[in-house]
Amino acid sequence: MLKLKHCAGLVAAACAFPSHAVMNIQPDPDNAGGYVIAAADVAAVAQAKTANPMYALWSQALATRSNTVVDAIFPRDASNPDNVKRVERVFPESEWDFLTQMAAPEYSYLRFLRAVGKFPAFCGEYTDGRNADAICKKSIITAFAHFSQETGGHIAKENLSDNPQALEEWQQALVHVREMGWSEGQLGYTTGCGQDDWQNRKWPCATGQGYFGRGAKQLSYHFNYGAFSEVMFDGDASVLLNNPGLVADSWLNLASAIWFFLTPQAPKPAMLHVIDRTWVPSQCEQDAGIGYGFGTTINVINGGIECGEQNKTKGQPVNRIRYWEGLAAHYQIPVPSDEKNTCWQQTPYGSLNLNGATDVLYTNWDGNWKYYADRPGGYSFECELVGFQTAYSALVPGDYQKCVTNFYGSHAGWPKVRIVSELAPLPTDPTTPPVGGVPAWEAAKVYNAGDKVSHQGVTYQAKWWTQGDEPSKGGPWASVPAS
Repeated sequence: MLKLKHCAGLVAAACAFPSHAVMNIQPDPDNAGGYVIAAADVAAVAQAKTANPMYALWSQALATRSNTVVDAIFPRDASNPDNVKRVERVFPESEWDFLTQMAAPEYSYLRFLRAVGKFPAFCGEYTDGRNADAICKKSIITAFAHFSQETGGHIAKENLSDNPQALEEWQQALVHVREMGWSEGQLGYTTGCGQDDWQNRKWPCATGQGYFGRGAKQLSYHFNYGAFSEVMFDGDASVLLNNPGLVADSWLNLASAIWFFLTPQAPKPAMLHVIDRTWVPSQCEQDAGIGYGFGTTINVINGGIECGEQNKTKGQPVNRIRYWEGLAAHYQIPVPSDEKNTCWQQTPYGSLNLNGATDVLYTNWDGNWKYYADRPGGYSFECELVGFQTAYSALVPGDYQKCVTNFYGSHAGWPKVRIVSELAPLPTDPTTPPVGGVPAWEAAKVYNAGDKVSHQGVTYQAKWWTQGDEPSKGGPWASVPAS
């Protein structure tokens, strides 16, 4: 995930906002015990929580073009999007052919260009002086190093009976479209399907479908198919949940890999931002040996199995590093002195303890369970950013509002919350003069425990948070004996 360069920078940014936002929370006139909040207030809270500019960069990296535009992309077409033209310039079809001589026919340069065209940030432009062409080339070569491990032939150059062209192993990418041993019609990778949890409610498995590895990145499991489908098909998870085979047999076989390349998964950064150095490692990550370089992309992909001292000589990371080094040498990719190709010296992200870290940004929303004395029942009526996957992403517009309404709606005993475009005016009080200098009750005003008001000649004291409750009706109000 992205962080500011200095811890103090993030702390200062956080201090620019109240510890919790001021919200006008009113009793719901249509739902006893429920509350309504104005959409503008909810949006303001979400904006305050994601005010760090890195959130905008994350969201921008995940922006997509319509599939209509993507389907119109062809090699050397003058109307191709700018990032596609950059790919054609720095990695022409002849280079694709050079690295895919063993590849399955389902992978093609056309499909590669369309996968690129879906995501403007991949091989996109930089306006701050960074070399976009160089970053593009390094991104592609990094991707191919991982393709060579995930879907490669892994045939030794000396094995001329199986490799008569004596191809380097880093020239053997994209051999497999489906995970070895699996084929359409098999129901593998359905672990968790049918359970009553948020993942199944959001991304329900389809009857008769298997979610084994498909495509250049070997996309696996229903929750990944569902999340990817939402990005590819305007929020519709059902397309790929119902037809996961599309990830093997269309340009989605390469788009799935680019999507992964661009997506941060807290606490892991997006691979693109490791390569283009938009990401700056937090102090916790630096202490864990995590910094710039190809090694960190291994940690992002499969750190729990391939990183750490115990995996120093393990086959998978050793292969990835070999492939990267061979490709980088062939394509003359500069490797700065502060970049490491290895991750054996890194703590895997899954084992990284970020408790108490103040310089880390998270990307998912979950309910805020904290107590707020100045709000009804002490409930927060908010969601907060967390460092684990949930149904709600801070990078998806509208997900914060869904988190608030769904979170409160799904907990027994908690008040229901409705988000409305505007709050209806609360009833006005036939105001009576203050009693003994105690101000008159105002229906629209929020009162906290201990606040005093006067109403119709009587003084009342609030027992707890209240708004809109007429004092003479009791409830949160208790009359104060005249002195």
